[in-house]
Amino acid sequence: MVILIKILQLLLSLSILVIIHEFGHFAAAKIFKTRVEKFYLFFDPWFSIFKFKHKGTEYGMGWLPLGGYVKIAGMIDESMDKEQMKKPPQPWEFRSKPAWQRLIIMLGGVTMNVVLAIVIYVGLLAYFGEEYLPTKEVNKYGITVDTLAREMGFHNGDKILYVGGKYVDDFQKIPMEIILNEVHTATVLRNADTIRIQFPEGSLAKLIKQKKPEFLSPRIPFVAGKFAKKSVAKVAGLQVGDTILGLNGKNLKYYFEFREEIQKHKNQQVVVMVKRKNDTLQIPIKLGKSGLLGVYAQANLEKIFHLNQKKYNLIQAVPAGFERTWVGIGNYLKQLKLMFSPEVKAYQNVGGFITIGSIFPAVWHWESFWRLTAFLSIMLAILNVLPIPALDGGHVLFLLYEIIARRKPSDKFLENAQIVGMVILFSLLILANGNDIIKLFHH
Repeated sequence: MVILIKILQLLLSLSILVIIHEFGHFAAAKIFKTRVEKFYLFFDPWFSIFKFKHKGTEYGMGWLPLGGYVKIAGMIDESMDKEQMKKPPQPWEFRSKPAWQRLIIMLGGVTMNVVLAIVIYVGLLAYFGEEYLPTKEVNKYGITVDTLAREMGFHNGDKILYVGGKYVDDFQKIPMEIILNEVHTATVLRNADTIRIQFPEGSLAKLIKQKKPEFLSPRIPFVAGKFAKKSVAKVAGLQVGDTILGLNGKNLKYYFEFREEIQKHKNQQVVVMVKRKNDTLQIPIKLGKSGLLGVYAQANLEKIFHLNQKKYNLIQAVPAGFERTWVGIGNYLKQLKLMFSPEVKAYQNVGGFITIGSIFPAVWHWESFWRLTAFLSIMLAILNVLPIPALDGGHVLFLLYEIIARRKPSDKFLENAQIVGMVILFSLLILANGNDIIKLFHH
């Protein structure tokens, strides 16, 4: 069921993105009185699921869910319709239009994807507002670290002051700050000392591969929230609301430290120190082979930390939506740059449809769905404008050449460029989805 929900979210998101993108080309072509022969969601080799004709354009839905397309008359595109190109140019064809009009038609798709991202962010901010956990709040208790963070030089209880010399207000953006800006240092307050941490070589590559939220976590007191079905702690007399302070006389008042320590005592009798209202209790508990108490910590961050919350009306949401999109574009360009970093080797982690599908939540959550759709819209816009033949950016590159040089590349050159571009795209598709398949077999 989880996989089905993720697939449905991915298909809905991609359908919205493709329709909006192709509508950008379609609308621009119509403005300049250029004939659009086909407008399809998904690809339709051999047959389509449905199709109909309206005012000279065939609208339809293909069976291969890898995108979609518009077929504009007199244009060399993925359809490779050479027969049409052999005929004399007609006034309604793409090739007969001035270069500046053709440029606008080609940029219509990416423009609409950027507009879609802005509209989504404006809507999200106006409806949900903004909420995040400030780093200064986490610094009340300090951080809890996983194995990789410890390897990089962080310790449990560290209070993060700077990442690469910069204060990061949103705690959950710290890993992304390290990755995107290829940061190699952090400054922390450890006990009463200010420590500058230098990350070992190869840390960023490991951080990208890890993809775990536990890298740096807020250190939280261990307050019993609820019990598992077969909880040895509940049987022993622990109650919801109890604050766990330690184990076998050792002070361990934070959840992750306690969890780490208790794993050393599987199948043993332990004494758990607990605070209940004004009393401190010593509760003996016989652990099983899992070494777990069967207690879920109180996980409601709002009860522990003061979250930063901001509400927007529609007027305030518009500039904030523009800013969010601008930042998203900058961050994605940084991610592309990491592809070519010899240290990070991000190309090893390029993902295809399985990776993209996996970022959607396991339950249908509209706020998450729209946030991810906005991100994918920015991603689609940037990838499409890359100067690769067969992508919009390749067409734009040749049009800019035509405008500057005042002469058109030959149709033969454009046909060959289209073939080269399609080979590059299919190679990237194979690399991305091949990485996905390899990861599946490694898990």
